[in-house]
Amino acid sequence: MIPISENDAGVSFAIKVHPRAKKAGIMGELGDALKVSLTAPPVEGRANDACIEFFAKALKVPRSSITIASGAGGRNKVIRIAGVTGQYVRDRLHL
Repeated sequence: MIPISENDAGVSFAIKVHPRAKKAGIMGELGDALKVSLTAPPVEGRANDACIEFFAKALKVPRSSITIASGAGGRNKVIRIAGVTGQYVRDRLHL
């Protein structure tokens, strides 16, 4: 089970991104991070945009409530989602 930290602003958790995958989706856990495959290439922020779009659809929240808190230039990232609880994220992502 990946650790999800919760505060007044929302929740945050670690992910490891696999860009240029054949299919977008959650591929499981890798250590303390959620492994996420994205079809977008890691060029000009396209993978970051695809990551935000993926979690917005999966969690049914607006794109504006999702930010990449750290790791925007690498594969290891921390995602922050405003306005939700840790339990909501676990339920929606089936963690």
